[in-house]
Amino acid sequence: MRILVTGGAGFIGSCFVRMLLGPDGPDGHPRPEAVTVLDALTYAGNRSSLAPVAADPRLEFVHGDIRDHGLARSLVAGHDAVVHFAAESHVDRSLSSATECVSTNVVGTQTLLDAALSRPSVTFLHVSTDEVYGSLAEGSWSEDEPLQPSSPYAASKASSDLLALAYHRSHGLDVRLTRCSNNYGPYQFPEKVIPLFTTRLLDGGTVPLYGDGRHVRDWLHVEDHCRALLRVLADGRPGEVYNIGGGTELSNRRLTERLLTACGAGWERVEHVADRAGHDLRYSVDSRRIRAELGWAPRHAFDDGLARTVAWYRDNRAWWEPLAARAAAR
Repeated sequence: MRILVTGGAGFIGSCFVRMLLGPDGPDGHPRPEAVTVLDALTYAGNRSSLAPVAADPRLEFVHGDIRDHGLARSLVAGHDAVVHFAAESHVDRSLSSATECVSTNVVGTQTLLDAALSRPSVTFLHVSTDEVYGSLAEGSWSEDEPLQPSSPYAASKASSDLLALAYHRSHGLDVRLTRCSNNYGPYQFPEKVIPLFTTRLLDGGTVPLYGDGRHVRDWLHVEDHCRALLRVLADGRPGEVYNIGGGTELSNRRLTERLLTACGAGWERVEHVADRAGHDLRYSVDSRRIRAELGWAPRHAFDDGLARTVAWYRDNRAWWEPLAARAAAR
């Protein structure tokens, strides 16, 4: 199989590529014949995240934009599957200016879907987020819940979800869609909460806690997410949506406590800041479909995964320090 990975130099995409091309192979699935990464290398893309597999002759890197119709068509034509990670994913950035977020996430997805129509046999795996569902006080979302996004980012992802499913229904394109909970792990851009808190605490700085810290998120290790995507790519049903959750719900305050402990810091290093606009209180997805149909389950216990993640940032300053400096200068 020849696989095109959009956004493959980003956090989740690069993990997926490393898993495809790593020494152990893609978790029991056949090794791909070729992997092409298409990435615009915006602020969150980093080719060094692909360093562990950069010498693999099966890997090709293309620096380009998913909104480039000609490029998208030429690349999709040579592949059996498209795994679509590329997105502008920062909520605060979408609140201050939604234009780039909507353009990349909606128009970019539409451009790739149009390109896929020229290769009817292609499988299109669209990677989305639990944020499209909005907020809920109790229980968990099934895949059939109505979409009620709160932020421009979440609305743009919901729009791209609906576009992808519409191409399946209208054109018969083999579209498979996943919605995951919050990811954590190595190689994550240091504006996201776990690497942001970790790197600042390791540097002796302070960390910002929104509001009273009672907002709840479900945490999923990035490697568990990528293993789920491999299952959906290999055995998922066309036109189906699969929720992927980690099963570890924590308030931001409890997460902060764990990170303070892991970094040997106290609460005097926490600054309470005004809550963000439209901040959803709680996310929780029901993952029974992917567990029952495809036999997937997370392997990483959260506390162990978090400890390993903090240790990775402690040991890999050369990777994140330039990114943190760049983010601070924005």
